[in-house]
Amino acid sequence: MALVVALVLYVEAFGVAVLNWTLGTLVDRQHMSLAGLEPGRMAAASKGSGIVFGLYFVLCGVVALLVAVRDRRPAGFGRILLISAAVVHGLLGAFAWGLVGWPAFLFMMAVLALIVLLLMTYDPEPGPEAGAPAQEPGGPQDAGPADDHPRGAGPADDRPRGAGPADDRPQGAGPVSPSAPTTP
Repeated sequence: MALVVALVLYVEAFGVAVLNWTLGTLVDRQHMSLAGLEPGRMAAASKGSGIVFGLYFVLCGVVALLVAVRDRRPAGFGRILLISAAVVHGLLGAFAWGLVGWPAFLFMMAVLALIVLLLMTYDPEPGPEAGAPAQEPGGPQDAGPADDHPRGAGPADDRPRGAGPADDRPQGAGPVSPSAPTTP
């Protein structure tokens, strides 16, 4: 799935760069002006933004490709980059719906869904105890200071029946914390 996201982001990077470069060329050749801006500056801004957004989507594609190759979830800067790409696609989808139409909106939402799916489907990396067998509650790993020795041996068994809180609890119930005084 990460390979699909990487491929889609590479195609989108190329498409965004070509679209902005074409728009910049059209503005420059027809000497278009918007609110008194110089056509040369508008063309340069369009071409520059196409290159910047193209490189941004290529970088996001590289992160998705690394996720596919390593088979691990993205972390650190790569995760932040993919989250920002998801936000950008959400905003572009909202603008595309109003300015371009449904097909562009659906494409942006599909890419947004792919990025979010990529971020959500990879499980966290297993910790150092991942290979250790699971322990049940009350097992030897959960024993507290009151259970340093097994039942039937030690000072707790020398007491008469009903002499302390350890005898009132069921067998194997786990450690008992001392009660706090109720008077000042």
